Amino acid sequence: MNDRPSFTYSEIGATRGELPAGYRHLRLRREIGRGVDEFDRLGQAVLGYRIQQGLGILRETQTPVAEPGADITVLLGVGRFGLRAPCRVVYVLREPDRIGFAYGTLPGHPESGEELFAVEYDRETGTVYGVVTAFSRPASWYTRLGGPLAVLAQRVAAAAYLAVLRRTPRER
Repeated sequence: MNDRPSFTYSEIGATRGELPAGYRHLRLRREIGRGVDEFDRLGQAVLGYRIQQGLGILRETQTPVAEPGADITVLLGVGRFGLRAPCRVVYVLREPDRIGFAYGTLPGHPESGEELFAVEYDRETGTVYGVVTAFSRPASWYTRLGGPLAVLAQRVAAAAYLAVLRRTPRER
């Protein structure tokens, strides 16, 4: 018998394509580098939770790199006002021009939905893009109360994710 908690939404994996109705949608894609070596390096950084580490929000992971089914806990907010937000890796991308992973929310997360963190490589131009795609809706009274501020916070967080990724140092 599996006693692991279930996702808090039914559209599992939907960040792979068209985002489902009934949720707030977020799509952010920004240039973050150039060249295939940078694509590979930043892709490994995404899979190694370096975005979450760089922002100081990573609390726990079951695996050192993203793997389908691995639980991860992040902290949303600031300091002691932060909220523990449990998630589970839904899928991992290891494609010739896309590397990343998506996680979905579990019970106790203040939102319900899914978020994809990825890098994409445009072989024609040599450009590396950071990508954040998400769909979410409030799962608690306080996120419902936050309304437009919660939407703004998600957009600010997505931009910060990509800024952290762009500044990810090379490992020695």
